[in-house]
Amino acid sequence: MIIRRAHIAALGAKWLPFADAGSTGLPLAQLLRLGLFQVSVGMASVLLLGTLNRVMIVELSVPATVVALMIALPVLSAPFRALLGFKSDSYRSALGWKRIPYMWFGSLWQMGGLAVMPFAVVVLGGHQALGPTWAGEVLAALAFIMAGVGLHMVQTAGLALAADRADEAQRPRVVALLYVMFLIGTAISALVIGALLTEFSDLRLIRVVQGAALLTLGLNLVALWKQEKLRPMTAAELAAPRPNFGDAWRDLMAGGTAGRLLAVVALGALGFNMQDVLLEPSGGQVLGLSVVATTALTAVYAGGSLIGFGLAARWLGQGHDAFRLAGRGVIIGIGAFAAVVLAGPMGSALLFFAGAATIGLGSGLFFVSTLTAAMALPSESKDGRLGGGLVLGAWGAAQATAAGLSIAFGGSLRDAVAHLAAGSALDTPAFGYTFVYHTEIGLLFATLIVLGPLVRTRLLTEQSTPTQKIGTQKIGLADFPT
Repeated sequence: MIIRRAHIAALGAKWLPFADAGSTGLPLAQLLRLGLFQVSVGMASVLLLGTLNRVMIVELSVPATVVALMIALPVLSAPFRALLGFKSDSYRSALGWKRIPYMWFGSLWQMGGLAVMPFAVVVLGGHQALGPTWAGEVLAALAFIMAGVGLHMVQTAGLALAADRADEAQRPRVVALLYVMFLIGTAISALVIGALLTEFSDLRLIRVVQGAALLTLGLNLVALWKQEKLRPMTAAELAAPRPNFGDAWRDLMAGGTAGRLLAVVALGALGFNMQDVLLEPSGGQVLGLSVVATTALTAVYAGGSLIGFGLAARWLGQGHDAFRLAGRGVIIGIGAFAAVVLAGPMGSALLFFAGAATIGLGSGLFFVSTLTAAMALPSESKDGRLGGGLVLGAWGAAQATAAGLSIAFGGSLRDAVAHLAAGSALDTPAFGYTFVYHTEIGLLFATLIVLGPLVRTRLLTEQSTPTQKIGTQKIGLADFPT
């Protein structure tokens, strides 16, 4: 039997994840190359939130409060993503580029922060011979801010560039593929950096982090190479007045959809991310799982997220409404947290792992769907003045800020509740954790409440003509009076 090339292509599109994410405007090869910026962002995230966190506390004996403040600095720069996205929308250069300059300068900030960071961290750990005593704190803070600003600038401009180039029908698959590349970058970086730092020393830390800085610049340079066409601008176009950020932000919020979508993203991020620092210790203290078993929770969660990305890409590509799919992800998340809560009283590790995987599934479906909905906002604006960079920057600002705050709030809430319950009948290892999980369930229900009008509005604007028979129309939960 002769296997034709067309059969192989059809098989790949059917079975290989995101094999059909490419389009005329953004071929698959260029999309995969562009996605390298997500790999660099994943590597920087591992260093900022994981590796250096552990090194400063364990190997360098830096106070946990100082470490927490340093880790929080990149999160504090997240709200500026909307401004960065707007600037990339309205940027004018003689070459006509908009996104590439922001990706390039963001790469420089990201690389510069990582290059300075190991020296600052070593000084922060007490290895200082000259200079004022506060030099370590100031230098480390500057390094974390530089890396955080660069990370957010690269990711915002990169996502906006992908949205500019991708065909509208392929955007859901493009979003999902870029998220997958972020997860791949995070996973590979964690394994490689962990292996390189097995035998820790100050010199090895400097070499590893500076090597990551150099690799960051290389990956981002390959990612942005020839991704945006040259569109030379005339002197009159360069001299024309530029739009104001305040006016653009008012345009974004004028319709009501954007503001409600950002509220949905923020509430959803709060609901899904509080457990990030609690699942592993919860499994150890409540179910008695070993270190190896609790470490596997990260892989299980990531696997669920990958499935969520794939389902979101498939369903959105089939024409399903993004807001309804986001609601589906929230409902899945509610059930997942309920499973995690019940795993303790039932003593079921299997149910606990299933809940962790399903949390990843729900969050993956939710975030890809809301990001796809955000990508569609500029094309839905009546005046056409909304830019993809502003919208995607606002989405990223809401998601990253809420996720960072939720992680800190989740740990603090668990400790506060456990302290209040000390000496009472509620003084059990599980009580603090389950209180946080129930809080997340409540936040996800609040997310559904805020999301409801978006689903209902979309159904009303897309409903059939009055001549259509009522019997052929489907009635969903959003059609009932609220």
